[in-house]
Amino acid sequence: MDRTRPLTLLLAGSLAAGGLLALTPAAQAADTELARNGGLEAGLDGWTCTAGSGAVVASPVHGGTKALQATPAGSDNAKCSQTVTVKPNSSYTLSGWVRGSYVYLGASGTGTTDVSTWTGSAPDWQKLTTSFTTGASTTSVTIYTHGWYGTPAYQADDLSLYGPGGDPVQLPAAPTGLTAGSPTSTTVPLTWTAVSGATSYHVYQGSTRVQTVTAPSATVSGLTASTPYTFTVTAVNSAGESPKSGAVTATTTSGGGGGGGGLPAHALVGYLHASFANGSGYTRMADVPDSWDVIDLAFGEPTSVTSGDIRFSLCPATECPGVESPAEFKAAIKAKQAAGKKVLISIGGQNGQVQLATTAARDTFVSSVSKIIDEYGLDGLDIDFEGHSLSLQTGDTDFRNPTSPVIVNLIQAVKTLKAKYGANFVLTMAPETFFVQLGYQYYGSGPWGGQDPRAGAYLPVIHALRDDLTLLHVQDYNSGSIMGLDNQYHSMGGADFHIAMTDMLLTGFPVAGNTDRFFPALRPEQVAIGLPASTQAGNGHTAPAEVNKALDCLTKKTNCGSYQTHGTWPSLRGLMTWSVNWDRYNQWQFSKNFDAYTWN
Repeated sequence: MDRTRPLTLLLAGSLAAGGLLALTPAAQAADTELARNGGLEAGLDGWTCTAGSGAVVASPVHGGTKALQATPAGSDNAKCSQTVTVKPNSSYTLSGWVRGSYVYLGASGTGTTDVSTWTGSAPDWQKLTTSFTTGASTTSVTIYTHGWYGTPAYQADDLSLYGPGGDPVQLPAAPTGLTAGSPTSTTVPLTWTAVSGATSYHVYQGSTRVQTVTAPSATVSGLTASTPYTFTVTAVNSAGESPKSGAVTATTTSGGGGGGGGLPAHALVGYLHASFANGSGYTRMADVPDSWDVIDLAFGEPTSVTSGDIRFSLCPATECPGVESPAEFKAAIKAKQAAGKKVLISIGGQNGQVQLATTAARDTFVSSVSKIIDEYGLDGLDIDFEGHSLSLQTGDTDFRNPTSPVIVNLIQAVKTLKAKYGANFVLTMAPETFFVQLGYQYYGSGPWGGQDPRAGAYLPVIHALRDDLTLLHVQDYNSGSIMGLDNQYHSMGGADFHIAMTDMLLTGFPVAGNTDRFFPALRPEQVAIGLPASTQAGNGHTAPAEVNKALDCLTKKTNCGSYQTHGTWPSLRGLMTWSVNWDRYNQWQFSKNFDAYTWN
């Protein structure tokens, strides 16, 4: 949240690619065509394209009736690939026909020198060819084609890998030993015995495949409390999918998701400038209207970026004329709570950078936040980490198993606070779109490095705490354009942006386009939409009529415009705004519109 001016986050860096052309060896007697569906006549069967960038078209084609067309977008180079079984110490020739600007063809995982070749301009079909020799223990390679950032769509057709075929791959056996661990209200952990020759596993909930994983374990999320579920698992390799394992049934526990925190079915959340002043003016706690169901005190801030020592105090009278005394402030909090409202301490904001890089900082965070909660008698905690508070170290690529200390320590700290204060502890989060929805395209520094390590960095925190989380209200403002699940970019300021961004949270999405790493949907009662209360409060102000259109689409499937949601969620929790103070400055337009909206 910005005290004084909007904060714009930019994605830094780009991926690097190189071209290395090797000499083509003579074909061997046992050489054969190894690329599966190289002419794309069977659609994308056998091929995987990043972030939904690839499609099959009927024109233009080089041979047959179909070809691949892939479109780079943002920092995605529209890479399409497949893994092929090969023999060790053997020579292979890779070729394909391409059209477009800056089209690449290559092979990785060769065990020797990975190769690629490219053309800078191919207005008509042009053949690319390269070759390689596999290493002494190499049994598979990945062949691929991709374009370049900011260029139009490219086409590829008649892709070929020619050389000696690898030993036939046997269909894996069905997994055994499937066991369900201790369920929560929304998750069930599963483990099973690893299967020889399997490269991945499909997890089924009933008859529906819900996950693909590479290790013999998975946690199925997004489940309903107090509900029995039946699971099976299959093993997969290039030969196909095994029969299903024996089934296991587990029942989720009651409650969950941090509960509703005693909130009404549809709640209004607002930040109160309690520790500072800006152009909106100071608002006393006692003067906050009853419209507000959750009041976040902005802000608790650290004594230094890495100390973990969070402090909060009321705005000094010299800065905020009319500020109440601490005793009056505490009494007003109690009055709000007696009326059914929740008052939280919000940690961070634009100026409050918090990096829990050490366990000492983690423990200090727990003790100092506890002191604030106890002193003011608060109901819980809002995490509003922005800027450089959260980032992912190089190699931290799986949101389900984070390794970056600032991520791991924050998760542990919040779990400790939740355990200390119990089931009624209210936990909310207010990340920016850069840290959440951008994770659909980019996660951390990426597989090749060079990306902004903050991209998607809230995802492991949200995922690890989803069973403790009362509300997630992403800031749908001060944001660049973000790609939605329709693989189109959406810009802030209108209903479309809020619909697309919220649909992602309620549907779930593959992180960085990796379907094996799927971020599960949150429950609708855990989600609110974050907006600025006025044009002065931040970039991306949305007019009341557009706010109502977004709510209509998400809760009633009406007024959706061009974006089609993946569901209808009448129990969407509500709205969050920056801020109570700015809404007062704007004659309470935001809260009055919320009060007047008809949810059913």
